[in-house]
Order: sequence, then C-alpha cells, then structure tokens
Amino acid sequence: MWARCLARSPLKPGRGLSAVAQLRGVLEKELEAIRGAGTWKSERIITSKQGPHIKVEGKDTGILNFCANNYLGLSSHPQVIRAACETLEEFGAGLSSVRFICGTQNIHKSLEQKIARFHQREDAILYISCFDANAGIFEALLSPEDAVLSDELNHASIIDGIRLCKANKYRYKHMDLDDLEAKLKEAQKHRLRLIATDGVFSMDGDIAPLREICNLAKRYNALVFIDECHATGFMGPNGRGTDELLGVMDQVTIVNSTLGKALGGAAGGYTTGPKPLIDLLRQRSRPYLFSNTLPPAVVGSASKALDLLMESNEIAQSVAAKTKRFRTKMTEAGFTISGKDHPICPVMLGDARLASLMADDLLQRGIYVIGFSFPVVPKGKARIRVQISTAHSDDDIDNCVQMFTEVGRKHGVIS
Repeated sequence: MWARCLARSPLKPGRGLSAVAQLRGVLEKELEAIRGAGTWKSERIITSKQGPHIKVEGKDTGILNFCANNYLGLSSHPQVIRAACETLEEFGAGLSSVRFICGTQNIHKSLEQKIARFHQREDAILYISCFDANAGIFEALLSPEDAVLSDELNHASIIDGIRLCKANKYRYKHMDLDDLEAKLKEAQKHRLRLIATDGVFSMDGDIAPLREICNLAKRYNALVFIDECHATGFMGPNGRGTDELLGVMDQVTIVNSTLGKALGGAAGGYTTGPKPLIDLLRQRSRPYLFSNTLPPAVVGSASKALDLLMESNEIAQSVAAKTKRFRTKMTEAGFTISGKDHPICPVMLGDARLASLMADDLLQRGIYVIGFSFPVVPKGKARIRVQISTAHSDDDIDNCVQMFTEVGRKHGVIS
C-alpha cells in the first residue's frame, strides 16, 4: 500500500530523485521531442580539409561538398594556407589574453586597417567571431533614448545583440518597406534611429533592398547597419558586399562581417565604420573586452585573402556564372529555388523529415548537403540549402543537379 501511495504522489523538490536525475529526465524529454519532430541535427565527420571535394567518415569514396560557406574556395587556397603557417611561426599560436591587456600585435592593427580600406570606411575592429561583433555593437552604441529597427528574419546574432541593448525595439516585416516606414515614423520620438538588416539573408539567399532602405533612412534621419557575412568577398563588382552591389556604400553607416566564410573560412569577425564608433567599441564592447584575441594564424590567412581580392576582382566575379548554372538547371528540373542571383540556393521542400531524408539519400550518392528545419528556419519552410563555390567545376554542378533530380523523383518532389 505504501508503495502505491508513493507512486501516486508527486515528488517534492529535494526529495526522491536527485537534481541530476531530474535534469536528465527533462533533457531526454526535450531530445525525444526533437527526434519525434524529425528535426534532429546529426553532425557528419569530415576527415579532410575543406573544399569542393571532401572525405567523410564512413564513406569509401570522395564526396562533393555543396553546403559550405567557402564561396571563393579560399579555405584551402595555397597562398592562404602558407600565410597562416608563416604567421603562426612568427607570432605564435595565440596571445593568451584580451586585446587591451597584452593581446594586440601589429598584425591585428594591420588587418583592421586593411578591412577598413577594403570597405572604404574610416576604421575597423576585430572580434573572435561575427556573432560576437553583433553581440557587442548594439549595447555599446544604443541607450534607452534610442531606437533600433530590425528585419524580422535577421540572423540570430543580430537578434541576440539587440536583446542585450536597452534601446527601444521595433521589428519590421521581412524586407517590407511600408512596414519599415511606419516603424520609422513611430520611432521619430527617439534620439538615434538605427535600421539593422542582413545584407543577404542566409537561409533564403535574398538580398535586402538597400537602396530603398537608405532612402527611407535619409528621409527619416536614421542610420543603417548591415551584416555582410554572406556577401563580403563576392557581392558587388569588387566583392565589397551588397552596399557596393547596390551603389550605397556612402549611405550605410556600419558594416559587420566575418572572416570565417569567403575570407579564408577560419574564424573571426569585425565591425567597420566611423572612427568614433570603433573607438567607443574598444572601450565598451563586452565581447571585445572579455574575449581572447584572434589567433595570429587566422589573422595571417584572412589578411592574405583580402590581398587576393584587392589585387584583382576576378575571384569575386567567378562565382556568379556557376550560381546561375545551378539555379537554372535546378529550376528546369522542377525544383523551387528561393532567393535570386546568390550562391545560397535553398531547395524548398516544406517538410522537415523530407529534407532530412533527401539529404541522407544525396550523401549516399556522393553529394554533401544538409536539411534545414525549425528552429533554424520557420515551421513549414524546411529546405536543403545548397551553396555554390567558385571552386566547383561545371561538372561538379551538373553532377549535383543530376543527383538531386534522382532523389527528388524518388521522394515525389518532382516528376
């Protein structure tokens, strides 16, 4: 009888199950819900360097990689690797410190100057990642007297950075200029107004209407901030980004971007803009003040990547034709590809389980892609995000399309 009473009675805090056992129960329930929803994210293990052709644990043959942010193929570029090795030898593995204590080397200052020159801004500041750059700017820049207006589909790092600041927060519908204007009118009562948007939205490959945003900013006396992680290095005539592509470099106040995608693919992020802003970030930006310095090898590789881009615009332009080839052939095969004219090519499927199954089937056919589902993308918007690199050959692209066609027919996505 006593056992039956215990079975019917809920355990009181601190009685019965230990705290660790309770935690395990909660976590297992959450994990099982993820598995049940078909949104479980498995990590495949790569046993080679990054590139269009990779080796994957458990696979006997080489795999075509179509889901890296290695837009310019610089992750494995011989000169980029050599620069990293040489910098590692000369300046060591790391600084074991933050910048303002004893973590600033001349190579960090040189890279910051090079970034500012590349973007045609006054100054720049390095972070360990662009997530940190986005986490560090809004809190340092904006006060309760100010307002920030954010696109609803901005990257998670922008959303988190805005949450940390005390400014008045406005969220406008995705790339909806009418809604942005309405929010700008409402925000006129605040001291500073900062419009924050991705230059290119990473899940859909769509490009922010920067010309129109800058026109609204001018009309309502606002500042413009853009995250250029999926644009720096290959968007625009010289690869300077969406502001160069759309002719508004002189109207965008602040650019945040990464060294971890097109610019060598290792790690690191930065903010570039007016010098007083950069000076303020060095004094108040918490991720900058309390994170270790960017490792010298990363500084060396990113610096060489920028040198290659500034020597010639041929690298920046080389990915456009390959992007067009993939998008055209996939559309002709019957797939729906989101975005426009960007090497992010989301193959829209809708169903999370379908996206995962198709990605697994494609791996069996030698194509490395990943299914994206909630919470990375909205519910009902699951997709396989294909990313084109200048390092892909035309044969690589045609092979990818052929395998997608076979798997798409198998699952009834196309006829």
